[in-house]
Amino acid sequence: MSGSLKDFLYPEDGWLDVTSITGPAEAQTQGSSEGPLVNSQEFNLPEEIGILAIRNAVIYPGTVAPLAVGREKSKALLAVVKPNETVIGVLTQRRPDTDKPGFAELYKVGTAATVLKVMRAPQGAISIFVHGIARFEVVEPVATEPYLRAKIRLLKAGTKMTKRLAALMVNVRRTANRVIALSPNVPEEVSVLLEEIDDPSALADYLAANVSLNTEERQKLLDELDASKRLERISLALANQLEVLELSNKIQGRVRESVEKNQREYFLQEQLKAIQTELGKEDSRAEEIKQLNENIKKAKMPQKVEAEAIRELDRLSKMMPVSPEYSVIRTYLDFVCELPWSAATGDRIDINKAERILNHDHYDLKKVKKRILEFLAVRKLNPAGKSPILCFIGPPGVGKTSLGKSIARAMGRKFIRISLGGIRDEADIRGHRRTYIGALPGRILQELRKTGVKNPVFMLDELDKIGADFRGDPASALLEVLDPEQNNSFTDHYLDQPFDLSNVMFIGTANYVEPIPPALHDRMEIIELPGYTETEKLNIAKKYLVPRQLSEHGLSKTLLNIKDESIVSIIRNYTREAGVRNLERNIAAVCRAVATEIAKNKKKQATINASDLAKILGPTQYESELALRAGIPGVATALAYTPVGGEILFIESASMPGKGSLQLTGHIGDVMKESAQTAFSIVKANATRMGIDAKQFSKYDYHIHVPAGAVPKDGPSAGTAMFTSLASLLLQKPVRPDVAMTGEITLRGLVLPIGGLKEKILAAKRAGIKTVILPTRNKKDLPEVPKEAKKGLTFKFVKNTNEVLKIALNTD
Repeated sequence: MSGSLKDFLYPEDGWLDVTSITGPAEAQTQGSSEGPLVNSQEFNLPEEIGILAIRNAVIYPGTVAPLAVGREKSKALLAVVKPNETVIGVLTQRRPDTDKPGFAELYKVGTAATVLKVMRAPQGAISIFVHGIARFEVVEPVATEPYLRAKIRLLKAGTKMTKRLAALMVNVRRTANRVIALSPNVPEEVSVLLEEIDDPSALADYLAANVSLNTEERQKLLDELDASKRLERISLALANQLEVLELSNKIQGRVRESVEKNQREYFLQEQLKAIQTELGKEDSRAEEIKQLNENIKKAKMPQKVEAEAIRELDRLSKMMPVSPEYSVIRTYLDFVCELPWSAATGDRIDINKAERILNHDHYDLKKVKKRILEFLAVRKLNPAGKSPILCFIGPPGVGKTSLGKSIARAMGRKFIRISLGGIRDEADIRGHRRTYIGALPGRILQELRKTGVKNPVFMLDELDKIGADFRGDPASALLEVLDPEQNNSFTDHYLDQPFDLSNVMFIGTANYVEPIPPALHDRMEIIELPGYTETEKLNIAKKYLVPRQLSEHGLSKTLLNIKDESIVSIIRNYTREAGVRNLERNIAAVCRAVATEIAKNKKKQATINASDLAKILGPTQYESELALRAGIPGVATALAYTPVGGEILFIESASMPGKGSLQLTGHIGDVMKESAQTAFSIVKANATRMGIDAKQFSKYDYHIHVPAGAVPKDGPSAGTAMFTSLASLLLQKPVRPDVAMTGEITLRGLVLPIGGLKEKILAAKRAGIKTVILPTRNKKDLPEVPKEAKKGLTFKFVKNTNEVLKIALNTD
């Protein structure tokens, strides 16, 4: 037996486990080799004895009790004990979880006892029977190894017999006999033994060993030497135990009359009913089933789903609440009843009002607003029509999420948004099957349950950032959700019943189109939200951002006036983004600075000019790099499209003695590497025509680098810039610093069209570019670019690389 097991096994109502041996004082204990004896009027005890520590129990004088011994010190003590001869001391631990107790962890008062019998099991466990002799008190600890030893002092428990004590003994015997009569499996000999005990101290010890008390109360009875006080405590404990037994017997008698034998389950249910009746409560189980049945009817779910819910409710009514499956079914039924099977908000579609709301919430975005109004108009004329799945594509901060909120407000619907970025488990969409512990529904149905209606505007954010692993592909699970032809019977694994999602207006958002799986892309109508121009940002800041930040910082227009020139300076010198998030952060920084000055009573109001920004926001964060690149052969400016809008890239080329190899650096992707190889091949193939000495390619190695090496870059649109950079290096002619270009190239020297035109033109505008070289086949897309973005720019359309060099290098 390991040290973690109890050294003493004591049943709660074990009348048979502890036997009284009357007259413990009559038997004189034989001599012991453990030390000199102390004389007593009744019997002798050694002055020094070994100590056996037990837990969760107390041994009393005059009783016999079994002990299970497992700890090493206890075994060491038993090794020197002679049955029926050696006297040992039994002390109870203060805390039962102490595996190696010392004298500080033991009570000081215990019982001297002799070991009657030792039984050793084949597995090494030891069981003993001990006979309690008398109380003792530890005077002084002697040793702790190999077992506990201590000097002791005998405690006498003498009590003078009085009429009151005699009456108390009679009352205690009477109560004890009633308890014995109501207790099952207790033989009649116990009552006879109880009547034969005349000594009040022995009677108190015998009853204390058998009455239902905790260890602390038992120890208090052992500490008490006055038998009269012990009997009073025992009388109270017996009265409490008798009351519990009588009530239990009454309940069992009532139940026994209404049930048949061998119907255990029904018996337990009736017993529970009887207990609740005794407490004056109604049957909560029946009330619970009744309430669930009413909830199922109120939910107005489809007939097939209702039949399944009733079937599960019937199973629940036949289960015991302690069954593990009980809580699973109960949770399932609660979820089914809370789903909005029929609850919906009425569409209040007023096209003019919707247009006012969209114009109030968002600046410009005319193309997007036009498509939203078209959708609302069709919805008004055909309310039963299927909702299209819109997907807003654009860089961060351009208002994709707020557009969804505006649509919900215009239609009078509730709005739900969940972020799909980073999810990798299909169960996030479809839920877990109920066979799993802790199963949950998917996010779609969970959010519908929370909102309480079946036709909200549901935004699925970050569609381009969904992952996939061994747990499934969430993007594939979305195919059914976002297909108007299928989502009228969407089946969540947890619900395991079809749920109609056709009334939900789903809106997706993403920064990139490319990562969205083709099948999912095909189910959505893509609406692009390009980045804002400088004028658009200025108007957005004046109409939305500044008033909002003034309100959030407890300011007003009279306290703080931010000049337009200041906002333009923030846009140009402190932000580089397609949206307006960083612009709003910088405006918030300005508001905080002014709020601090006003709170300190240093200012009553403030006007922020462009010259004040350096004190508040620090030095400018963004400056044009064109001046640094001017006049250097081998450097060309490319236009790129990133998730945060358009950017300019500087393509740098260099040569060094070698054998004609090409090295590429700058954290560029495979497609961009292939564009560089293509550009290098075009230059080599046309070296003679371009006036380049072909022998250079065998004498020099070439290196193309794209700065900002920590930022990953990819795509074919930098092909023209790479070609121009190499040509500039080999011809030793610098590229015009005010020229930027974009376009994919082929080995034949053709320039192919590119995407993200507006964002790239905006990037050129921000960087101070004057001339933009574009593929001829992108000329048709130029009208969609705002006039303000094109203002001050000259566009040159080219078909091949020869035309690119004519413009970029001013050469034929």
